[in-house]
Amino acid sequence: MSSGATEGSALRTLRVLEAVARTGGPHRLGEIAADTGIAKPSTHRILSGLSGAGYVVSDGDGAYGLGPRAYALSATIASAEDTGGDTVLRRFQSEVQQTVHVALRSGDHAIYVRKVDSPGPYRMASRIGGVLPLHCTAIGKAVLAHLPADERAPLLRDLTARTERTTTDPAVLEQELARVRADGCALDDEENEPTIRCLAAPMLDRAGRPVGGVSISTITFQTPKEALLAHADRLVETAALLAPLYT
Repeated sequence: MSSGATEGSALRTLRVLEAVARTGGPHRLGEIAADTGIAKPSTHRILSGLSGAGYVVSDGDGAYGLGPRAYALSATIASAEDTGGDTVLRRFQSEVQQTVHVALRSGDHAIYVRKVDSPGPYRMASRIGGVLPLHCTAIGKAVLAHLPADERAPLLRDLTARTERTTTDPAVLEQELARVRADGCALDDEENEPTIRCLAAPMLDRAGRPVGGVSISTITFQTPKEALLAHADRLVETAALLAPLYT
């Protein structure tokens, strides 16, 4: 393939991504094709590729919106800027004095799109764009708990143990997810990484579907579980404030 063809393909993909990102979305295929001037079959192929990579998501009814990798890329580019979401997250971090994250669901995992570090001497290894499993992380369990049962069931098969505390029995995890729905928050108690304990609340769209979550991450030998759980109400409030930015 010539360099000109490669450049043309790349620019067409960017035009489609820009059209998806325009306000007033999600946008339907015909609308995106008309906006970009690209034929519908080509637009559909580009959207399929972007969807497979996590840059766009379909609402299941033929309309497309930005996906978690697009938000992660945006967060990386704008990391030095103070957006409304950053202000909310940084204010929350200043209250809890722990590392806080925002992650969005992408299929059978989630992707970090925001992170504000704790002021303490220890730094979490997490990074914007990093991938996290659903079944053994606080954000992941917050997402799973609010998915429809038929959509959740396939995600609970063949669960992998990340630590000796990871729940790998789907029936046991289902019981925990029921408690998450009742309590409003999910806990990862060293289930994904030793010495790391996290609490998360889901970010829900207008239909009540989970798009991701907000979490507080702590070092177990520094912060007692009770101190972490004490932030649950404010965590739920913060997730509700941030949700409209990602839906």
